Amino acid sequence: MSLRHPKVLAWELRLKAVFDGIDEELERKYANRFPLHPARAKHGDTANREDDGLFDLGAAFSAGYGSEFGSGYSVQIRVATLKQIPAEFIRAIEEEIVIRLTKELPRAFPGRDLRVVREGHAFKIIGDLSLGTV
Repeated sequence: MSLRHPKVLAWELRLKAVFDGIDEELERKYANRFPLHPARAKHGDTANREDDGLFDLGAAFSAGYGSEFGSGYSVQIRVATLKQIPAEFIRAIEEEIVIRLTKELPRAFPGRDLRVVREGHAFKIIGDLSLGTV
C-alpha cells in the first residue's frame, strides 16, 4: 500500500510514460553503440523500461531547497555500460532528451506550463506541478 496521494501517483505514471517513450526511441537509435552492462537485461526483457536496455531515464521529485528554480522533477539519465562514454555523446543524448521532453510534456500534460531547465550539471522539469487536473 502506498501512502502517496492518488493524484501524485497518476501524475508520475503519466510522466513515466513520457520517459518510457523517449527510452524506446533512444534504444532504437543507439542500443548497439555501447555494450550493455553485463548485469543489465536486454531492452524489452523486463516489464519496466528503467530496468532493461542501455538507457535508464526517469525523474524524481525535488522539493527544491537550495535550487534557483524551486521544486520540480530532477531528470535522471543513465547509460548502463561499463565502457567509457565520450562527453560529446552524453551531451548529444542530453540535448535529444531535452528536445523530446519539451515536445512530449505538453502532450502528456495539456494546458500546463512545464519547462525543462538546466540546473548545474543536471536538468529539471519545472512549472505547473499542481494536481488539480490530473
